[in-house]
Amino acid sequence: MSSGALSLCMMVKDEERVLARCLDSVVALTPEIIIVDTGSSDATRAIAEWYRATVIPFDFSYPDFAAARNQALAHATRRWILSLDADETVPAESVPLIQQLIARDENDGYYFQRVNHRANGESATTDYVIRLFLNGPMYRYRGRVHETVDASILAAGGRLLRTPIRIDHEFTHDPEARRRRNLWYIDILNEEIAANPADHSRLDFLAAEYHQLGMFEKAAEIAERIAKVRPLDPEAHLHAGVYHLHFLRDPERARADFLEALRLKPGYKEAESFLQAAEAAISTRATSTRAGT
Repeated sequence: MSSGALSLCMMVKDEERVLARCLDSVVALTPEIIIVDTGSSDATRAIAEWYRATVIPFDFSYPDFAAARNQALAHATRRWILSLDADETVPAESVPLIQQLIARDENDGYYFQRVNHRANGESATTDYVIRLFLNGPMYRYRGRVHETVDASILAAGGRLLRTPIRIDHEFTHDPEARRRRNLWYIDILNEEIAANPADHSRLDFLAAEYHQLGMFEKAAEIAERIAKVRPLDPEAHLHAGVYHLHFLRDPERARADFLEALRLKPGYKEAESFLQAAEAAISTRATSTRAGT
């Protein structure tokens, strides 16, 4: 393995609009750039080669995002992996923080704070994703879609640490493109679940896809299923309760969910707050019923 510090690993397809912006944002990290291309028909490959990237064609006729990302990892030669999507950028203030983590060489991987910027005035959302990790042969992505590397790192005994380091993610501005992607992901997730029903992590992503499409009854159905397969998980019961309360307008069932979450995790603040809301809704409904009789 090279003595250099960092390999940037990406998978792309038709990203000519955003790829240069992404690569410009990490140029100060002087990474080795490994790009797996799953079938671009625009200028993506030419842009990548201008940045002296190693571009690897990948047959994506059978969609498998983890396999594509792992192909990039297999070609990386440096000690650390930085994983980005083409529509993500690293703000200038995050660059020295990444350099510090690499210099310390302490943990196996790091969660970054991803700020998801949306179009049409929608508020940005934040989540945490593994974007920096050691280049080890056992550290590989899993999942044909919504692929993650976390599980393989933890299974190998690696340690993951959450950091305040930020990356910016620009959602596509085309709502129809987002809808098509959601539906495509749902099909793949259902195929994965059918092939391996024991992998409960796929259910979480499936619920999220239905939620993004506004298919709240389907999302609630999956949330209920998650609570059944994880009966000792208070968060699973909390999420089921939120769907029952806010989307299915069933406060009685929601109250049962929140009570179960609190039984499993006494003092669970979110469950206590939602329980109060459910009880208030039940009281209001009872008052309205009496007034109408």
